[in-house]
Amino acid sequence: METTKNALQTEPAVHLSEIAQVALTVGNLPQATAFYRDTLGMTFLFDAGSMAFFQCGSTRLMIGTSDKPTTPGGTILYFRVPDIQAAYTSLNANGVPFVQEPHLVARMKSHDLWLAFLTDPSGNTLALMSEVARAPTGA
Repeated sequence: METTKNALQTEPAVHLSEIAQVALTVGNLPQATAFYRDTLGMTFLFDAGSMAFFQCGSTRLMIGTSDKPTTPGGTILYFRVPDIQAAYTSLNANGVPFVQEPHLVARMKSHDLWLAFLTDPSGNTLALMSEVARAPTGA
């Protein structure tokens, strides 16, 4: 009877619904800390040896070095910005290397999705993302 009960249970016991922290591996922690804090303007929280922590909305970002060799670029963090062109212009003026300028990715019913891609000093890919509201059509 117990086997039947478990087989019929379709809802998982755990519901993961919010990411609390994301980690990126960096090659040079002081350089990366300065980039995320001073160039990107993220709120620095604290450091703990080979790690530094930042608040990014409701998610915490941890950057840290690794004892093992790593290759950056496997993960992309997308940062929502209200005006992608203004963010791009400001970061570009501060010497941030962009891999791809702001461009339209998709036209949705209510908004247009724009992305721009950049790299941090360790080669990790980051993206600016903007959902630009569209005027209602018809009437």
